[in-house]
Amino acid sequence: MPLPESLNQLRAINFSDLAIKQIGVWPLLLRISLWLLIFVAILLCGEIFVISDLRRQFHIAAENESKLLRLYSVKAFQTANLDAYRQQLIDLKSMFTASVKQLPDVADMPNLLEDINNTAISSGLRMRAISLQPEKVTELTVELPMRIEVTGDYHAFGSFVSGITSLTRVVTLHDYSIETYNESSLKMVIEAKAYRYRESAN
Repeated sequence: MPLPESLNQLRAINFSDLAIKQIGVWPLLLRISLWLLIFVAILLCGEIFVISDLRRQFHIAAENESKLLRLYSVKAFQTANLDAYRQQLIDLKSMFTASVKQLPDVADMPNLLEDINNTAISSGLRMRAISLQPEKVTELTVELPMRIEVTGDYHAFGSFVSGITSLTRVVTLHDYSIETYNESSLKMVIEAKAYRYRESAN
């Protein structure tokens, strides 16, 4: 049917007389227009109710894939370096054990005091007193402060301090004061701290 004739027929149609049951006898152009309208409506409904939801699910899946790939990369790196991590852990445990051995326990205190006294004597000092102060508990250790009073000269004081830092046990030196003791010597009072590992810190 030529298009102009179809348009003329379309103008001549009284749309109020059309019935869906008689769609087979509608003009061709009207039927084509109706089917196109239905097709467009189906596409719009699909976009709104199906495709948009699929697109949202796709974006969520893509984000999850990126997260899983990053997690896989981290796990793969950790797995590849697992032996190195284990060796580092062994080394750290050895270092920790060696460090703890340098901290005196309660039974070692008499020996530590004797070592300090011997260090003073070998440095040319006279030990006047070593007095233990109250312990101070920290997160990992127990501080064992002591007040040391010695007499001698500056050279002997330097030798004594050097000797203390060379002890096998960890002893730190803190506040000190030096004053005249008599005509031939000086008196030095210094605070030393030894440390004991807290077993309960494990």
